[in-house]
Amino acid sequence: MMDYKDYIKLEEELGAHNYKPLDVVLNRGKGVWVWDVDGNKYLDCLAAYSAINQGHCHPEIVKTMVEQAQRLTLTSRAFRNDQLGLLYKEICDLTNSHKVLPMNSGAEAVETVIKAVRKWGYTIKGVPADKAEVIVCENNFHGRTITIVGFSTDENSKSGFGPFTPGFKIIPFGDADALESAISPNTVAFMVEPIQGEAGVIIPPKGYLKDVRSICQKNNVILILDEIQTGLGRTGKLLAEEHDGIESDLTLIGKALSGGFYPVSAVLSNKEVLGVLNPGEHGSTFGGNPLACAVARAALRVLIEEHMIENAAAMGEYFLSRLLELKSSYIKEVRGKGLMLAVELVPEAGNARNFTEKLMTLGLLCKETHEHTIRLAPPLVVTREEIDWAMERIETVLAT
Repeated sequence: MMDYKDYIKLEEELGAHNYKPLDVVLNRGKGVWVWDVDGNKYLDCLAAYSAINQGHCHPEIVKTMVEQAQRLTLTSRAFRNDQLGLLYKEICDLTNSHKVLPMNSGAEAVETVIKAVRKWGYTIKGVPADKAEVIVCENNFHGRTITIVGFSTDENSKSGFGPFTPGFKIIPFGDADALESAISPNTVAFMVEPIQGEAGVIIPPKGYLKDVRSICQKNNVILILDEIQTGLGRTGKLLAEEHDGIESDLTLIGKALSGGFYPVSAVLSNKEVLGVLNPGEHGSTFGGNPLACAVARAALRVLIEEHMIENAAAMGEYFLSRLLELKSSYIKEVRGKGLMLAVELVPEAGNARNFTEKLMTLGLLCKETHEHTIRLAPPLVVTREEIDWAMERIETVLAT
C-alpha cells in the first residue's frame, strides 16, 4: 500500500522538476473540498488557478462528460460535429461575441490571438509585412510558450530559453498614458489582463480599462483582454471587463470554460478579426472536439443557472472584508475583486511559501506567488460558513 511519501518519491524521481507543489497528494474532490490519499480533508482556496470555478466534480458536468464520452469524443476539424455550433451560439449569446475560435489551453488561445491580430494588421490595417507590433504589460502572465515568455518581464520564466520572437513592446501596467505613447503606425493590438493574477492579483487604477478602450479605438488598435483567469465569474461578473462597462475587441477565455474537466479555451471576437483566417492557416486536432464542447456547454450552463457569478460577488465582498479586518504585522496589503484575492506580506515576514505550508497543515490549500503574496481563490460555490472556517486558519497563521 502506497502512502503520500511514495507518490511524492515517484514524482520527484521520474518527473521534470518544473513545478514546486505543496507536499499534499490529492485523490478526491467535491465542491470546495478535496481529500488526500490518507483521508485528510482540505478546503481548496486555489481552484486550480481558477479552472474549477464550478467546484470539484460538479455532478451535472460529470453527467454530461460521461454521456458524451460514450457517444463521440473526437472527430478532428476535418469533419463537423453536433456540439461545436451549439457551443458557439451559447458563448456568443452570453458574451455578445460575433465569432469564436476554440483551442485547448490558455497559452494556445494567446498564440492564436497573436497570429490573428498580426494578419488583421497586414490585410486590413495595412501594416508593412513582418512589422506588426503587439503592446503588452510589465509583470504580465499569458502562458509558457517560447513566444509568450519572450515578452514576459519575469526573468525566471525566460532565462535560458532564448532567442525570442520579436514584435512586442512592454509598458507599465495600469498606465494609460504609457499605452498612448507606445502606439506606432505598426501597432496592431494591446493585450492585457484586466487584473494581473500571477503577478499577485494586481488591480489597475479605476477607469484604466475605459481609458485603454478609448485609446485603442482612437488609434485603430485591437484591444485584447486575457480573461483566462479573470473570466467566467471569478471577479463577480461573467467577464471582468463588465466592471468598467466596456467590451474588448478580442477576449480570451479558458480554465473554467470546462469546469476543470478538460482542456478547453477560446478566442472570442467582437470585430471581424477572426474573419482574416482562412482554411489551413490555423488549427488544432483537439480544438473544438465534441467532448470538449459538450463539457464547456455544461460548465457554462451551471455557472449561470446556479447563480455562481452572483455568489462570487457576494462571497468575494465578504471574504475581502474579513481579510481587511486582520490585524497582523505580517500584512502589507489586502486586495481583490470577487473571489480573486491576495494577501501581500511585508518582506520581513519571509517567503509566503512558509505561510502556505502552515495553512496546509491546518486544512487550507492556497498558493504563494512572487515570493511575498498569498493568493486566495476558492471555487465560486464557496459559502459564508466555509469562508469563516478558512479565516480561522488564516488568522492563526498570520497571528503576530
